[in-house]
Amino acid sequence: MIYRTLGSTGLKVSEIGLGCEGFTEEEGRNTYALVDAAAEAGINYFDLYSPDPKLRHHLGEALKGRRDQFIIQAHLCSVWIDGQYKRTRKVEEVRAGFEDCLTQLHTDHVEVGMIHYVDSLKDWQEIAEGPMMQYALQLKKEGRIGHIGLSSHNPEAAIKAVESGLIEVLMFSVNPCYDLQPGSEDIEALWADESYAKPLVNMDPQREALYELCQRKGVGITVMKPFGGGDLLDESLSPAGKALTPIQCLHYALTRPGVATVLPGAHTVEELLQSVAYETASKEKRDYASALASFPKISWKGHCMYCGHCAPCPMEIDIATVTKFLNLVKAQSGMPETVREHYAVLEHTASECIGCHACEKRCPFDVEVTENMRQAAAVFGK
Repeated sequence: MIYRTLGSTGLKVSEIGLGCEGFTEEEGRNTYALVDAAAEAGINYFDLYSPDPKLRHHLGEALKGRRDQFIIQAHLCSVWIDGQYKRTRKVEEVRAGFEDCLTQLHTDHVEVGMIHYVDSLKDWQEIAEGPMMQYALQLKKEGRIGHIGLSSHNPEAAIKAVESGLIEVLMFSVNPCYDLQPGSEDIEALWADESYAKPLVNMDPQREALYELCQRKGVGITVMKPFGGGDLLDESLSPAGKALTPIQCLHYALTRPGVATVLPGAHTVEELLQSVAYETASKEKRDYASALASFPKISWKGHCMYCGHCAPCPMEIDIATVTKFLNLVKAQSGMPETVREHYAVLEHTASECIGCHACEKRCPFDVEVTENMRQAAAVFGK
């Protein structure tokens, strides 16, 4: 298992994590097998958005004796009232739900306290300026949560949250179909047939800006819905009209700027192991670029997807990484110190490009790679 640093939190997280959907199977009894399999695979990060008391109880039992092996991302505003899930912004309900979460998990803290499901600018503003954020900050001060996070499907709201400096972790829906869609408060638009009825060209600029902003600000992204609820794995359901494999979806998410871990849902141990197989998958199995290039009605022409098809470079330049750093500078309209430092330690830089254009012949998206290297050399120097 590969481990990545979660933004500026200092937490080392497995790049393949675990969503909690499967913990509800068989009234929670499947939890034990899933936690065992996750531990054996080296998974140390999981998301707990569901407030279902049965789920929490079984998870707490499964964690006994090994709580310190796992990093828990628990949601603060997801509560259980009158026998069902409710998203709430009432601090008294949030407080009761969080206390129940700690009790059921047999712990006195969680590493990430995630403010749950913020998809509108109005909702974010009310949270940031109101008692909900004050409660989250209080929990952090007390050490009951290590870091404040936020989950969202809308890049508009997520960008405002990241820019505020109040959050350290962002849980966001990332996959190659959602990334085409503009920000919206309506989550259903991400699945709607009409959203894909017309030709789509390139990634939504707000989503791209969000990922790059997180990279610059040190806000770690934890990915939800990498398979689009499973739709992307089934050609008859995929809005792109073509199926991808789990490994291709995982690799797409893990190559976005700012991403630290992907949290695929797994209803069974077999499904969990399909995601874990990413760690030993070949370069060919990870390759999503050829599939994306063949999607009907969708084009990423001219847009670097960081897929790595440009390699190998005869000068051994890591072209995808250089391009990612260049895009971070362009998005910032200046040179972030962290980007400059990371670029400086590259073994080979853009200034070594000899303009052979071999990379461009291999690019599935017709990116002008040589021009990007020229710009990077001018921006970063030798």
